[in-house]
Amino acid sequence: MSDDVWGHVLADLEKDMSKAKFQSWIASLSFTEIQDRVARFDVPTTFIGNYVDQHFSDQIIYGFNRAGRAVDRLRFDVNAIRRDGPVPVPPAATTARTATADFGADMDPLGLPIDPNLTFDSFVVGKPNELAHAAARRVAEGGPVTFNPLFLYSGVGLGKTHLMHAIANELARRQPELRVLYMSAERFMYRFITALRERKMMEFKHALRSVDILMVDDVQFMGGKDSTQEEFFHTFNALVDARKQVILSGDRAPGEIKDMEDRMRSRLQCGLIVDLHPTDFELRLGVLQSKVARQQEIYPGLTIAPGVLEYLAHKITSNIRVLEGALVRLFAHASLVGRDIDLEQAQDCLSDILRANDRKVSVEEIQRKVSEYYNIRLSDMVGPKRVRNFARPRQMAMYLSKTLTSRSLPDIGRRFGKRDHTTVMHGVKRIDELRQTDSQIADDLEILRRALEQ
Repeated sequence: MSDDVWGHVLADLEKDMSKAKFQSWIASLSFTEIQDRVARFDVPTTFIGNYVDQHFSDQIIYGFNRAGRAVDRLRFDVNAIRRDGPVPVPPAATTARTATADFGADMDPLGLPIDPNLTFDSFVVGKPNELAHAAARRVAEGGPVTFNPLFLYSGVGLGKTHLMHAIANELARRQPELRVLYMSAERFMYRFITALRERKMMEFKHALRSVDILMVDDVQFMGGKDSTQEEFFHTFNALVDARKQVILSGDRAPGEIKDMEDRMRSRLQCGLIVDLHPTDFELRLGVLQSKVARQQEIYPGLTIAPGVLEYLAHKITSNIRVLEGALVRLFAHASLVGRDIDLEQAQDCLSDILRANDRKVSVEEIQRKVSEYYNIRLSDMVGPKRVRNFARPRQMAMYLSKTLTSRSLPDIGRRFGKRDHTTVMHGVKRIDELRQTDSQIADDLEILRRALEQ
């Protein structure tokens, strides 16, 4: 019975996705059972299980429930289920594996697969990430190396890994003959230690230095690992000297990575270093709008009420990954309960995420921060003077109080020298108009917002 149900789910999945994606990820699953509303699968590798769980779990759960089997979550157990043949390899990951051909057929691939969904087309560009996007695009064009390395850094979930995969996908499309190797710093360390233990250092060195493009994610994890840093330093130098492109990412700038050797830090700083800034409202809204179409393909017929996306973009500010996850959950929940998405349902379904992202900033903190930024006294901001030097910062503080706190307009007015709520309303409206036409006002708002949300 369960096998028949899985057959129906498979058929639906095959209709809803490309042949390459289905063969690369879904075909490698071996369904075993449903127990306590958990569907269990055998998978050939942990990576495939994690990838399917992250990218396709909602579709699979929806398929089971639509077929009449109650499933709330999936579980993946690593098992050598395909001993009679090779494990399917995602097409975009082929270049990374080609670069490891001389490393030994008995060992795991050196690099990690590239996600074919993480492309430049699926990357939403906004003011906080436009420079990083432009730099990544330039490298992906495959022309002469103009900056080497390219170092992308940001906090969690702001798009640096997406850009790394987008570069690899674009290079594979433009120049499929290139040998592109993508790996995490953790993966580099693991393969380095394995090569030492199995006395295969020459193969390891050759595999790394024979690539055309080396991409390493999360290099901050090399901090304090002296032997790993030394090997990476020599690999880095060999590739740069041979005019091979190196692309790196981290959660902080090279100069801020703890326990990094000075020569390594200096080498990392010799190229282009680009910061992906925290998202602003417009970028978060753009991401949500771009993802809604995909969710409506998975759940046809579901609609989302006006204002819900704007609400989520205002409330969930931590990172893009959390924002996307919230939207996926919201659509899955709506499909299971059989109702369209409105604001009330969003608040109920996402209550835990909304609480975690609830802004704790106070009106008083906003007033202090704005006063310091514009170099005026706090008493002048809340006082009766209407001169421009005080009026504009006062309006900025009112606007931030309205957008960053849950205070009502009358309450905000009382905290600004007992002003009427209509005065606050006018100030908020004025700043909202100016930020769209005055770049200085827009920049000031973004700087203040970041400072207050830290």
